Amino acid sequence: MSKIGRKAIPIPEGVKVAIEGATLSATGPTGVLNVPIANRIKVKEEEGKIVVERTTADKSSKAAHGLTRALIANALKGVKEGYEKTLEIVGVGYRAAVEGDLLVLKVGFSHDVEIKAPEGISFEVKKNMITVKGIDKQLVGQTAANIREVKKPEPYKGKGIKYVGEKILRKVGKAVKGATGA
Repeated sequence: MSKIGRKAIPIPEGVKVAIEGATLSATGPTGVLNVPIANRIKVKEEEGKIVVERTTADKSSKAAHGLTRALIANALKGVKEGYEKTLEIVGVGYRAAVEGDLLVLKVGFSHDVEIKAPEGISFEVKKNMITVKGIDKQLVGQTAANIREVKKPEPYKGKGIKYVGEKILRKVGKAVKGATGA
């Protein structure tokens, strides 16, 4: 049995769960999320916990078992607390600003790059830090990855947009040959 899949998920206080057909709906203080349930997976609520079981023992059912359990756990945490990812802008003259639901990046191009916030995502900018917030873990991560993709950190000076705590592998530049002239 899946090690992740067999763990029961405790329902946080203030979160309501409804299982309707092949969809689990989680409602909490930050919003509502719907999680699709694979057809070979059975989800039930027991004593304030959600239990995920599979109906068959084939390989794809085992994979869907752990995946479904993880998606449900992420949804419950998302509607209770929400998720956030923080990116850092490194480089002279590189800036970010929020204008309504647009994130405007000035990262060395001849034009400003505008990124529209998807439904349920909000941006926050303080100095050289961009914070992406939302209740859907996958959408927050994908939006942060799309922002990073605009100007990835380069390996020589480390200029660009990177995740906070991300280590950039640095390369050594050209070495200067002998300083004496003949």
